[in-house]
Amino acid sequence: MEYITLYNKVKMPLVGLGTWDLRGQECIDSVSQAIQLGYRLIDTAQMYGNEKEVGIGIQQSGIAREELFITTKIYGNSNSYLKTKKAIQQSLKNLQVEYMDLLLLHEPYTQEQEMYKALVEAYQEGLVRAIGISNYHGRRFESFMKNCSMIPMVNQVECHVFFQKEKFQQELNKKNIAMQAWSPLAQAQKNIAGNPILQKIANKYHKTPHQIALKFLVQRNISVVPKSKHIHRLKENLQLFDFHLTPQEMEEIKSIDEDRTLFAWTEMF
Repeated sequence: MEYITLYNKVKMPLVGLGTWDLRGQECIDSVSQAIQLGYRLIDTAQMYGNEKEVGIGIQQSGIAREELFITTKIYGNSNSYLKTKKAIQQSLKNLQVEYMDLLLLHEPYTQEQEMYKALVEAYQEGLVRAIGISNYHGRRFESFMKNCSMIPMVNQVECHVFFQKEKFQQELNKKNIAMQAWSPLAQAQKNIAGNPILQKIANKYHKTPHQIALKFLVQRNISVVPKSKHIHRLKENLQLFDFHLTPQEMEEIKSIDEDRTLFAWTEMF
């Protein structure tokens, strides 16, 4: 596994497991199997309703806690400072851990600053190793940054070969904020396997187009959290570090960019 280093010196794996839409025993098994295969970053959220299952999967994996990087997110149900404080404790309980590695605000909220204050305090108290935001871009991102008391270490946003966000990553880099990609494989809304550019490059390296799509982001130092419940895909998504895309190939993939979201709800922000 390769890592990026956040501005507070915490190391975050470049590839993790996303758990959106994983439920029950399937979630437990997927998390446990992923960790045993070599995953060290597990991404969940209170909104997903599966923190308890993720926690069980972590326990069943048999891997020491200190080897793992566990992320969760606080959402609109905890729309105050006090509610967020309680939500943080609930996540710790659900996940069966004494600390979390990354805690995010799931999306912009009217009460975001008082919610974020609770995240900052959790960080200062050692309950989390890093804090950040998710789905912040444009004016909502600018507004948040003008008022927040601590620069977020991570901004987790939609990012994939069809929505590459290169300029936004440059903006984040200037602020020492790491970009992390949710839906790095476009959540099956686009035909990655059938894209001729990705196919051509995949054939050269004896990889799949999906691996090339992930490698493009990882090579830009963007941490990715693809979701899968299938063993073969879990294995594939980790096999990104034995080859390197050339500058020309990176440019070819840039030509795929459509520069628009695949998820209309994100435009509400």
